[in-house]
Amino acid sequence: MKLKINLKDIKKALKGTDLLLLMLTLALSIFGTIMVSSTTLDAEAGVLLSRDSKVMILAAILGLTAAMIISAIDYDIILKLWPVVGAASVMLMLLLFPFGVSPDARSDAFSWFRIGSLYFQPSEIVKIGFIITFAFHLSKVKNNISDIKHVFLLCMHAAVPILLVIATGDMGSALIFMCMFIGMMFAAGLNWIYFPAGALLVTVASPVIWFKVFDDIQRNRILALFNPEEYTNEIYQQNQALAAIKEGGLFGSGLFNGQYTQTPNAIPEVQNDMIFSAICEETGFLGALILIALFILLSVKIVAVGKRSKNFAALMICYGVMFMIISQAAINIGMCTRLLPVIGITLPFISAGGSSTVCLFLAIGLILSIYRSSDEIKYEDFRFSRMARELN
Repeated sequence: MKLKINLKDIKKALKGTDLLLLMLTLALSIFGTIMVSSTTLDAEAGVLLSRDSKVMILAAILGLTAAMIISAIDYDIILKLWPVVGAASVMLMLLLFPFGVSPDARSDAFSWFRIGSLYFQPSEIVKIGFIITFAFHLSKVKNNISDIKHVFLLCMHAAVPILLVIATGDMGSALIFMCMFIGMMFAAGLNWIYFPAGALLVTVASPVIWFKVFDDIQRNRILALFNPEEYTNEIYQQNQALAAIKEGGLFGSGLFNGQYTQTPNAIPEVQNDMIFSAICEETGFLGALILIALFILLSVKIVAVGKRSKNFAALMICYGVMFMIISQAAINIGMCTRLLPVIGITLPFISAGGSSTVCLFLAIGLILSIYRSSDEIKYEDFRFSRMARELN
């Protein structure tokens, strides 16, 4: 049978889309594009949109398109492809060792592929792959998740991407993988006794981590939080970010009008790691509060979709995506407010970066697929799975 998608199909697709989730995501993405435009504005050159702004717009368009395509595929089909997803994720990370490069701002890591003038960070898409494979793994052992054998195998599962990411020098992404791992294990109902046991194990291993895993730059950034007078170079970026946050006050100085934000190099990497400081300076405490509220609403909505599905694997995917977004946001804000060391974590949907934005939209596409699959109204006329059957 010939494949056809008519207006009726499109209407059914829109009816099966979680519009609130989509609107929250688009609101964050649009706000992020505006802030990247502000932080990369070159007033003297008379450039309306910087290269970073154009990349953000293109990434949002590509990401949204991909999200809508993924939302039309039954997430159960994607889960069943977990061996392919897992193998592809490992292969991407392994390819970094011969082909990975370091951008100028991150000479301490070779975590990117360079494609022409663009950089692609594979760990961003590997996060999605981990969520899919780990959710499937959890669903298979959910009734006996606290058995020591299953806990060991789940830890080994998580250790693969974490160790690969650490080996490329990207400690920030490794921390996000750890947050997703711990969060999904907690949400899956792991016996609470394992969490203090894990914390004790990390404490015992901390000397090895400090001397053998962290390099001099990472150690100095941590020490700078406790002794900023001695580590002036390491703390400079965060001091400038804090000054910008204080400058913004309650209402901010206005978009494209921040004293620190609009002064070139006043805040190093202001469009990336330190973009929250620009938000605070130009939109004030109220603007930052609205942004945080959007992240909270998005996270609550994602988990609500998972609970609505009444499917354990789907719920775990939703928790994984939620923990990925909320941990990145919390760590990024902690860096900008000098509560945490700088570890190269961007603010989801907000910081400059095409690969991060596209992959976040891919994650949202998964959530939209779960929402569509669990809807009381069956959209079988639009589902790709039914179309595939018709073609056979």
